[in-house]
Amino acid sequence: MSNNQFLANLGVEIPIIQAPMVGVSNPKLAAEVSNAGALGSIGLGASTPDQARAVIRQTRALTSQPYNVNMFCHKPAQFDSARNDAWLAYVAQWFPEFDAVPPESLREIYKSFLDDRLMLQVLLEERPPVVSFHFGAPDSGWVAELKAAGIVTLGCATTLLEAQHLQACGLDAVVAQGFEAGGHRGVFDDAPNQDHQLGLMPLTRLLVTQLKIPVIAAGGIMDGAGINAALALGACGAQLGTAFILCPESSATPEHRAAFATQRVHETRITNYISGRPARGLANRLYLESAKDQIPPPAEYPLAYDVAKALHAAAILKGSHEFAAQWAGQGAPLARSLPAAELIKTLVEEMHIASAAIAFV
Repeated sequence: MSNNQFLANLGVEIPIIQAPMVGVSNPKLAAEVSNAGALGSIGLGASTPDQARAVIRQTRALTSQPYNVNMFCHKPAQFDSARNDAWLAYVAQWFPEFDAVPPESLREIYKSFLDDRLMLQVLLEERPPVVSFHFGAPDSGWVAELKAAGIVTLGCATTLLEAQHLQACGLDAVVAQGFEAGGHRGVFDDAPNQDHQLGLMPLTRLLVTQLKIPVIAAGGIMDGAGINAALALGACGAQLGTAFILCPESSATPEHRAAFATQRVHETRITNYISGRPARGLANRLYLESAKDQIPPPAEYPLAYDVAKALHAAAILKGSHEFAAQWAGQGAPLARSLPAAELIKTLVEEMHIASAAIAFV
């Protein structure tokens, strides 16, 4: 399938995909985006099979248009006791501040799709129009099963090598995630110094020129001019996440929304100290990269996330949101508080204006 035909053949009129953000996306947001002619998405990486089935059915009840559900394909935790215990002991120092006790051990709160045949069965039975993958992809056998069920498959890549692997697995298209993007980096290998940190422009061009499958650009895109730029690079569409956080339909917390009106929105940074994997957001007290004291390596993903969430829950009870994970990309200052359908309409109008300006020049 050619780059230009991909989204149109899927039944998506507008080359915009709303990113599947766990904790922010939900059936209402996804449906509003899809009903407006773009592709809405839901993040199911933190869901059980039963929860996933319910969310898919809720979304299907709200839209007859295509929508996307996203799965986490991280390596299952190896439970490195020394590493995990050291991290738990380090983070434990903040719990007394909130009259709380840290957990005694760390749990694998998110099961990897790679190890979840029950989740695959839900997808095969419910048949969402699109399934996308983050942190890697299942083997070609599972991909073939999904495609045989009529499901379109997408994968996220941060390097050409990752993208080539996704292509070899049989995926229909690749999302090129630039370093500018908010939320978790899609890197397959989260070991230190393995992230090539490629920006959206060089990554998109690399993938467009080297792959045989369509490419979707993601990372820092916030308006129509940015979408046009992605299309000019050869992408078949643009995936926007941070642009939808302030939509009233999103599940973003009031504190997350309020932070967008502060100076913090101009200072997004990447940390692996919250979840155990690198992710970009508004810096909080667990962004420790610049700390001078000796910090142990964070626990494995998602074990580190378990203690971070416990600390955040304890802090909330005392009125503090200083440990909240507020993911956002580098384009966050450009976010607008518009209903999702109105935002899609505005983005399309901006695309036309930007195109007209280039034609005039």
